Amino acid sequence: MKAAATFTTIDFKQTEVLPTPSIKTALPIFVSTMEKLYSGEIQGRSATIFTAAFDHATKKGCYTAMESFEGSVNGKVGTFNFLHTASTTDGDRANEFFYIVSGSGTGDLKTISGTGGMRIDTDGTHHIWLDYQID
Repeated sequence: MKAAATFTTIDFKQTEVLPTPSIKTALPIFVSTMEKLYSGEIQGRSATIFTAAFDHATKKGCYTAMESFEGSVNGKVGTFNFLHTASTTDGDRANEFFYIVSGSGTGDLKTISGTGGMRIDTDGTHHIWLDYQID
């Protein structure tokens, strides 16, 4: 099954992190938290932990994010976790990975599993899609 939506990010909080032992690289590492709001076939919100090695000036780096979603997918209501990662060069996404965490679902989404993806339009509109199964 498939579902798609757009989303907006609110309440973005970023903190620079230096791992122990302290190793300085050419790209700073940040950990951020944020909330996202979804509309479309995917309706609801997510709480996100976002880790990135990224340079805002050159738009180069990569990120990994873990999200806890609450809402509905094609009318099925519940919660689940998903993981996504990508690298960015001048705004172009590559090396993308998106995974719905098996066993994380509740409610109508208790047995959800699958993959998905994200894209950002040139106007800044953020999109998400899921290729999923519910057993």
